[in-house]
Amino acid sequence: MAVAVLLAVWVAMDFPPLSGGDSDATSRSSDLAWSATSGTPAAPSASASPSPSPSPSVDQDQVLSERLAPLLKATTASLSVAVLDVENGDSADYRERAGKTYDTASIVKVDILAALLLEAQDQGRVLTAREKKYATSMIQVSDNASADALWQAIGGADGLDAANKRLGLTATTGGSGALWGLTQSTAADQLALLTAVFGDDSDSPLGSGSRTYIQGLMGGVAADQDWGVSAAGSVTGLKNGWLARSATGLWDINSIGRIVADGHGYLVAVLSSGSVSKEAGISLVEKAAKAAVAVSAAGDSA
Repeated sequence: MAVAVLLAVWVAMDFPPLSGGDSDATSRSSDLAWSATSGTPAAPSASASPSPSPSPSVDQDQVLSERLAPLLKATTASLSVAVLDVENGDSADYRERAGKTYDTASIVKVDILAALLLEAQDQGRVLTAREKKYATSMIQVSDNASADALWQAIGGADGLDAANKRLGLTATTGGSGALWGLTQSTAADQLALLTAVFGDDSDSPLGSGSRTYIQGLMGGVAADQDWGVSAAGSVTGLKNGWLARSATGLWDINSIGRIVADGHGYLVAVLSSGSVSKEAGISLVEKAAKAAVAVSAAGDSA
């Protein structure tokens, strides 16, 4: 009697692992690739070549960590870095340790504006002339008084936290009282915010008009604030934050935005704390941004 033989070939699975300044301080792939053939197989050919093994996928997070290691070795400051290729969705994230967050300083102003626009959408209205005036000065020249007014308008930390649940930020907590600059966040969360601002309807609860409005303001920051992630390419949207902590005299230097390098678009977020000066912090953030984009670009060409 002929015996039915079932051959199952299990193809290897690869599982890559998946912060006096401007702000008052006042594919995880799990493809189960298999094949089966029923019936009596033909006798194997002695000359048959084995099927090539799939190339192992690159752990972008690990590569980014390795690229940042020399920068971190040369400083006592701390970094949180994240990058997203806007065309293919590949990303990389570096964090010093799980659960560590950073003072946002004035990068939170983008988040404040997003929360204000979500509120306006819910109410079926557009921003008032006064709100637009505050929004423009808050983003483009990083005016703190304007941020104070809009922070109060959204309901402070409670309003920001509620908006962030909708925007996909999971590790960001609004600063207490009037201290919006001490909102805590991570680069990964800031990347989620940038995705909501620069993405499409499927990426964001912000309507297209709201997204276009924020993008326009971020595309027109004052010339003296054109630093940070803009060092990694041609900037299409930018917001920076800088804050000297009175207790230590050390600086928080942060930068978020969208850049284009070699014709390719990237969202980049770099948060840092503990730099000995504003200048040192800016240099660190710019080098980290360049490293992040280089890692992502290398992944594109791999």
